[in-house]
Amino acid sequence: MASTYTATGIELITDGEQSNTWGQTTNTNFELFEEMITGVVSIALSSTSYTLTTTDGATSNGRHAVIVFTGTPGGTCTVTVSPNDMQKVYFIVNNTDQTVTMSQGSGANVSVATGKTKVLYCDGAGAGAAVVDISNGFDATTLADLGVTASAAELNIMDGVTSTTAELNILDGVTASTAELNILDGVTATASEINQLDGVTLSNYADRTADAAWTGSQRATVVTDNDGSFDMNAGQNFSCTPTGSITLTFTNIANGQSGFILLANPTPQTVSLHANTKGDANLASTLSTAGTYLISYFSNGTNVYLTTSGAIS
Repeated sequence: MASTYTATGIELITDGEQSNTWGQTTNTNFELFEEMITGVVSIALSSTSYTLTTTDGATSNGRHAVIVFTGTPGGTCTVTVSPNDMQKVYFIVNNTDQTVTMSQGSGANVSVATGKTKVLYCDGAGAGAAVVDISNGFDATTLADLGVTASAAELNIMDGVTSTTAELNILDGVTASTAELNILDGVTATASEINQLDGVTLSNYADRTADAAWTGSQRATVVTDNDGSFDMNAGQNFSCTPTGSITLTFTNIANGQSGFILLANPTPQTVSLHANTKGDANLASTLSTAGTYLISYFSNGTNVYLTTSGAIS
């Protein structure tokens, strides 16, 4: 009885056949296994159709794991995998100047654009065989792991949100210049637009520490207010050492303002909260106890919210 072959062309020796010569067939099979697992072949396409064939018992293009297509087919080239009952995984690299469409039967096909690479498999279902794109399921967040740097436009497509300047700066580690910003949106940025980016008037760049025109939210200095009345136009961070009972009160507050208050209460003195100053139920009692407290605050434009982890000394 003659040998039979698998769908991938591996020879199966019938019992009792090829006495004293089976070793040669076995060695050939090992070579075909290697071709199927690690083989790379380059195929030059010169027309709009090509049959990628796997031959029984012999080396053949269709058995290789990686197929690199080159050439100028003159239009979209349909590559038909034969036989149609062979299940096979392919890494397809399209280095031609046209789209390459992979097909095995009347089922689904996969198109690989010029200059692109896809991982796909043929389901070997016979006349109705389909080709499936495995790489479509890759997680887009692994682009960095694949060594691909996503552009701003690609990130916008991924999350549906236009990247901000800060996000772009994080991507490349370089703060975007005005010229680079203009390239991004095609519009020359005005001084007002630049001021909105960093919250600082352009004329104030020369002397940031001394310019009195800055608002409180732009300052990093510490303002002392021992009576507990904090003017947000005066500064962002405050220190307070009460010498009597005080009520923590904020004036000139705006949405989004935040900072810290260092409250030293060694005596101790009674500390209360103004109506627009909010904290947990025990905050006033805690602050009225002897100790030094670092208080963080945040304003929503109407109220100021305080929190502290307790005395630090």
